[in-house]
Amino acid sequence: MTTVAAADELDSALAQKVRATAQFLQGAVLDYGRVVYATSLGSESLVLTDLIFQHAPQIDVFTVDTGRLPEATLELLERIERHYGRRIRVVYPQSQTIQNYVADHGVNGFYRGLAERQACCSIRKLEPFKRAIAGYGAWVTGVRQEQSSARALAQPSEFDARFGMQKISPLLLWTSDEVWTYIRARRLPYNPMHDVGYPSIGCAPCTRAIEPGQDSRAGRWWWESPESRECGLQPRKLPGSISDL
Repeated sequence: MTTVAAADELDSALAQKVRATAQFLQGAVLDYGRVVYATSLGSESLVLTDLIFQHAPQIDVFTVDTGRLPEATLELLERIERHYGRRIRVVYPQSQTIQNYVADHGVNGFYRGLAERQACCSIRKLEPFKRAIAGYGAWVTGVRQEQSSARALAQPSEFDARFGMQKISPLLLWTSDEVWTYIRARRLPYNPMHDVGYPSIGCAPCTRAIEPGQDSRAGRWWWESPESRECGLQPRKLPGSISDL
C-alpha cells in the first residue's frame, strides 16, 4: 500500500486523520465492491480525489458538467487531469430535457421559485448523477459536518435509500482548515475562486461569494431559505420533515 504522502508536512493529528481517511476509503471498497465518487471539483473534492488516486484507485471518479459551471471550474478540471496524468470521466445532462426546461421556464427560470430551481438541479445534476452511479454498491461524498446545520447530522456511513446504495462521507469530521492544510501540503491545483470568497462553488448563476461569518454554503442558492439549499444529492430538509428530497 502506498504510504500517505506529505505526512511529514502535516501535524500529527491531521496526519493521523489522513491515514484514517485513506483506510476508510479502502474499507469501503472491501465492504461494497464497486464504489464511485462524483467530484464537484471543490476543495473537499481535491482532498478526496488525491486520496482515492493514491490509496483506493479501485474507486471510480467522475464529474457532472451541468452546462452552467464557471469557466474557472472547467479550467480546474483540465489542471487536475494534467496534475495526475489521467482523465476524469465527465457526465452531461440530457440536452433535450434542458431545452424543454428553458422553453417552459426561461434560461434563468430557477430564480422564480423553489420548484423551478429544484427542477433545474434535477435536470442538470441529479439525473446525470443517477445515471453515472447506476450499478455501484456505494457512493462517496465530500460532506463535512461544519458546512451547514443539515450536514452536521450526516453519518460517516449510512444507507442512502434515495439511490439504493451506501453513502460514504470520509471527510465528515475534517475542518476547513484541515482541508486547506492538506491541499497546500500536497500542492494540489484548486479553483482560484476560493481565494476571493467562494468556499462552495456550483453553477455560476447560483453561486456567489459569502460574507465574513456566514457558513460555507451560504453562497449557494442564496435567495432561498437555508433548509432548501441543496441540489438533491444531499437531503434538503432536516430529519422529521415530510420529505428529505
